[in-house]
Amino acid sequence: MDDTTTTTNNGDEADDPESHLQDVVNDVDLDSATEEEPLTLDPTQDPSLVGLREISSLASWSVSTHKPSCGVDALRNLNPSQFWQSDGPQPHLLTVHFFKLVKIVKMRVYLDFLLDESYTPTKMQFWGGTGMYDLVPFYEWRGEEPRGWIDVDLEGVGVGGKAELRAFVVQVRVLENHQNGKDTHVRGVQIFAQDDKIKKSRAAVADEDGKKNGVEGVEAMGMEEPDWMQDPEIR
Repeated sequence: MDDTTTTTNNGDEADDPESHLQDVVNDVDLDSATEEEPLTLDPTQDPSLVGLREISSLASWSVSTHKPSCGVDALRNLNPSQFWQSDGPQPHLLTVHFFKLVKIVKMRVYLDFLLDESYTPTKMQFWGGTGMYDLVPFYEWRGEEPRGWIDVDLEGVGVGGKAELRAFVVQVRVLENHQNGKDTHVRGVQIFAQDDKIKKSRAAVADEDGKKNGVEGVEAMGMEEPDWMQDPEIR
C-alpha cells in the first residue's frame, strides 16, 4: 500500500444507541508476476490469516453495475488479473448478503493503481446492518495510489469496542476514483471470521484441562455465548 494512503474510521457515527443498523473491458498489460501470483488465502504465506476462515461462500454477492465478464465471478476469482469493472454512475456498490448472522473480524479489498490508473478507487465507504434498509457506515477509506490489500479498520465497531462486525449485510461503496475516473476496478474482496475448527480444538483442550482441575472447560476459558444467540449491533 502506498504511504500516502490515509484512513478514517466512522465509528463515532454509530456510537448513538438509537442509530439504525443501516461491460468491452479495456486492455491492460499485466506483468507476468501479477498474472502468476494468486491472492493467497494460505496463512503460511500471510500470517495475518492465522486462525481465520474466509466466509464469502456463506453469502450472496451482487454489484450495482458491471461490464460483461467483469462482475461478481471475476471479483471473487483469486487471480488478480480478473476484476470487477463497473458500468454506470457513481457510487458503485458491492453488496454481500450473508445467509446467517456472521461475526466479521477481518475484511480487505485488493486494488492496483499501476494496472488500473483512473479506474482505481480513492474513496470508499463500508456499511453494515441486518438488511438493505438499516445499513449504517462503519468505516471510510481514502488513498491516492494504492497497490495491494487494503485492510478495513474494524477497531471499535463491535460491542464493547471490539474490532469485529456482527451483521447480515455488508456493502462497499466506491465514491471516487483517481483523476475523477467514472468507472472503477476492484480486484478482490475477502471477508473473514474466526475459524470454528480452531476454536473447538482449543475448547476441547481446555475442557480436558478443566476436568483435571475440577473445572468445566468452557467455564475455564470464559467462552462467550455463540453468535446466533447474540443481537446484531454496530457501534
